[in-house]
Amino acid sequence: MRTFISLELPEEIRKEIIQIQKKIPEFSGRKTEPENLHLTLKFLGEISEQEVEKIKARLREIKLKKFQAEISELGVFNPNFVKIIWLKINGCDELQKIIDNKLENLFPKEKRFMSHLTIARVKKINDKDKFISKLKNIKIKNLKFPVSSFFLKKSTLTSEKPVYETIEEFNLI
Repeated sequence: MRTFISLELPEEIRKEIIQIQKKIPEFSGRKTEPENLHLTLKFLGEISEQEVEKIKARLREIKLKKFQAEISELGVFNPNFVKIIWLKINGCDELQKIIDNKLENLFPKEKRFMSHLTIARVKKINDKDKFISKLKNIKIKNLKFPVSSFFLKKSTLTSEKPVYETIEEFNLI
């Protein structure tokens, strides 16, 4: 099964993100569906049922205090080749490093973790410079939210959109 570890967003934050998505200039592609908005802390890829059990046991060992995360910035990875529009999330690096360390002899550590939430996937833009300029003019207010758990998720790819299912939720202390 195809799996990843993620943070879910509170409903009020999802609603704010939908408002941000509505301000994105016109493009060919698709916006991330509200129910699929999440922060991927670690993508695990295709794993077996036996590996799922090992991963769950290790993730249950994590004893991190609940914390605040904050959405602070709208951007793209490469303005010359726009494929992903994201929101930067601050405050999650410690949890990601702990997860990486817990799973280090099962999966390679992340080389460069950039805490981001994908809000749109771009296929084509008619005028890239105009698009980037309009994107930069979108003002977002800092959105803070509490993080009290993280999730091991299963991802099933369909022709319309990915479908995510929770395998297990892990509560912070």
